[in-house]
Amino acid sequence: MLAAALTTLLVLLFLLAIPLTLTYQLSWQQQLEGKAMLQWLFGLVRVQLAPPRAEQPAPEEKQIEDSTEHKSKTVRKKFKPLAALRQKAFRKRILRFACDLWHAIRTRDLYLRIRVGLGDPADTGQLWALFGPLSGLLANIEDASIELEPEFIDAVFELDSSGKISVIPLQLLYLVLGLLCSPIFRRGMRRMNQAA
Repeated sequence: MLAAALTTLLVLLFLLAIPLTLTYQLSWQQQLEGKAMLQWLFGLVRVQLAPPRAEQPAPEEKQIEDSTEHKSKTVRKKFKPLAALRQKAFRKRILRFACDLWHAIRTRDLYLRIRVGLGDPADTGQLWALFGPLSGLLANIEDASIELEPEFIDAVFELDSSGKISVIPLQLLYLVLGLLCSPIFRRGMRRMNQAA
């Protein structure tokens, strides 16, 4: 029984150690659009990915969605990511995770443009004070074109991206679990929810 469990664990670890490659082109204005190809086992396994299509709701469903959409907008306004980002330890932990993640991911011909606005110029300014210097650093990365743009008037999130990304799933799992188990990260998430 123990030998079978160990064998299964070793096979799972071996499979997670095989690189996974994603070739994609994505755009998010009002909804997600694009295409992607996932390759595993050095190209032997290929899966074509497509973003989910938005279905047109029935008339009576639309009325229900309108009322829930109004509620979700008020809930969304209460979510305060800046409360966590004001903590120096939380910022350092997120930056360390981002650096580790960047080193774990191998990219080719990467293009990324993100435009973000929080709806309040003061909140957007505080967010840009944190991420503006990062934008300058990201602009100097070789084999990548990365642009971060603030929008001070409207609440907006737009994304345009394309490229080829290779990652070892086992390494990615290790980094994500390390972040989620970090007491600093959990304290920051609690602070974010308390500020809501």
